[in-house]
Amino acid sequence: MDQCIFCRIIERRVPARIVFEDDEIVAFEDTNPQAPIHILIVPRKHLTSLKDATPDDAPLLGRLLMVAAQLARERGLEPKEYYII
Repeated sequence: MDQCIFCRIIERRVPARIVFEDDEIVAFEDTNPQAPIHILIVPRKHLTSLKDATPDDAPLLGRLLMVAAQLARERGLEPKEYYII
């Protein structure tokens, strides 16, 4: 998707400070953070919103949450200190 900023970051057409990536997921620091630690975690598969997800996407969506928890632990954040939105 040419217009999607997240797709352009994943394709390395827009610079970003990548903090995690694998075959399914890329996580990077927000360029305009709203908190001391503000990391965006996105799937490589383009999903405009959750309404576009199908039951086949359930494992990917679960992995997004697991990566969020892993990155929070690595940064010493307690569960009450991070939010998934």
